[in-house]
Amino acid sequence: MTAIADIKDPVLLVDDEKAWLRSLELTLETRLDLHQILTCHDSREVMTLLANQPVSLVLLDLTMPHISGEQLLEQIVSQHPDLPVIIVSGMNQVETAVRCVKKGAYDYFVKGSEIDRLMVNVQRLLEMQNLKQQNQDLKQQMLLPRLRYPEAFRHIVTRSSKMLAIFRYVEAIAGHREPVLITGESGVGKELVARSLHLISREKFPWVVVNAAGLQENRFVETLFGKGRDSQGGEPDHPGLVGRAKGGTLFLDEIGDLSHEAQSALLRFVQTGEYIPVGSDCVQHSDARLICSSCHDLEARQNSGLLRKDLFYRLNVHHIQVPPLRERKEDISLLLDFFLAEASESLGREKPTPPQELAQWLSVYEFPGNIRELRNMVFDAVAQHQGRILSTERFRQAMGLEEGGWQEQKTGELPEVVFPSHLPTLSGMSNLLIDEALDRSGGNQNLAAHMLGITRQALNQRLKKRAQLEREGQG
Repeated sequence: MTAIADIKDPVLLVDDEKAWLRSLELTLETRLDLHQILTCHDSREVMTLLANQPVSLVLLDLTMPHISGEQLLEQIVSQHPDLPVIIVSGMNQVETAVRCVKKGAYDYFVKGSEIDRLMVNVQRLLEMQNLKQQNQDLKQQMLLPRLRYPEAFRHIVTRSSKMLAIFRYVEAIAGHREPVLITGESGVGKELVARSLHLISREKFPWVVVNAAGLQENRFVETLFGKGRDSQGGEPDHPGLVGRAKGGTLFLDEIGDLSHEAQSALLRFVQTGEYIPVGSDCVQHSDARLICSSCHDLEARQNSGLLRKDLFYRLNVHHIQVPPLRERKEDISLLLDFFLAEASESLGREKPTPPQELAQWLSVYEFPGNIRELRNMVFDAVAQHQGRILSTERFRQAMGLEEGGWQEQKTGELPEVVFPSHLPTLSGMSNLLIDEALDRSGGNQNLAAHMLGITRQALNQRLKKRAQLEREGQG
């Protein structure tokens, strides 16, 4: 039986037989790896104990002096309605079991004869309690107006409300042990989000990164889990990345590119925290927290059989979807300034001043490479820069801008346009395109003209002509 996740509050065992209390305590420790346990052999002390100490679960005997188990059950249900109680009694009586369940007991077990079923139910109930507590923590954390650990996100440049919501979610799940799955397009900053999670929860422990796409298939298991000595003891041991990450965080990038063999090896570690180094028969254990990322659609991959469903479900306990740059355009001017400073320092140059129209041009670009693409643009432009005002030439080339406007997309790359049943006139369609370009450019006629592939003078003439026709129509 696998160990349960850490619980916030201990389990309370109540029985007047001290020997049975000790036996049950040892069973919970060995079978469930549960060490947060309180014991009480005097039924008169139970309600006082519960008033001063939150607990996750009560295992309660029925036949006790002073206050019977049934009386205690009624008091616990009345004063602590959310606290589950399991009856563990020496009486194998159906009537008693039914009466206890009606009074609010979660379940009823007979001492000794049903220990296996008891362990299964305790584990299931504690996992449910743990999940419930996590949901409550998440709700409470998401309602907080300010970040509790802003320094953990200092390396992420943003003013986006979507990113702020992600930061709050990261803070809420940081104290948990379950795997975290981070998805998003290439270049959006998935590793930076993972790093923030590590800084909050395990900053003083190892941070280990491995790119699954960059490993040869036959080397993945060895790289991750290490290698033991061969049968002759000729090769030295090395721990592998899982061993190095003990106590800390293992960030596994591009999880969607793993082979089925690698997925099988990873699944066992995710389920139990156990692994066996290549060439060894010695089971190792690591408490490293696993954070995985992918730019692929993992649900589609598991539906097509490329990704094991059981592994996907194990990894997808906490899911963070990082938005692309085109959905957080309020960050473009911030990132532009940040990368200009970074590039200037890196290249040993004075920070140039960007022209006013540059941020607007960037704001209407789709950025298929996201933040990484913007950073590359800036570094390239600063490397070629001469003078005080930053030239836009390198940006224009990277965005597909020609001297006269935006480059036409290649045949087959144009987006599909859905026309209404009644086609608009050429004049009407022209007006629609002009309005859309002005809307996207924030009213900047120079940028709108570039988007339409015409000069600013030509756009200005069209706008004047349209305004004149509207005035004549009204007259």
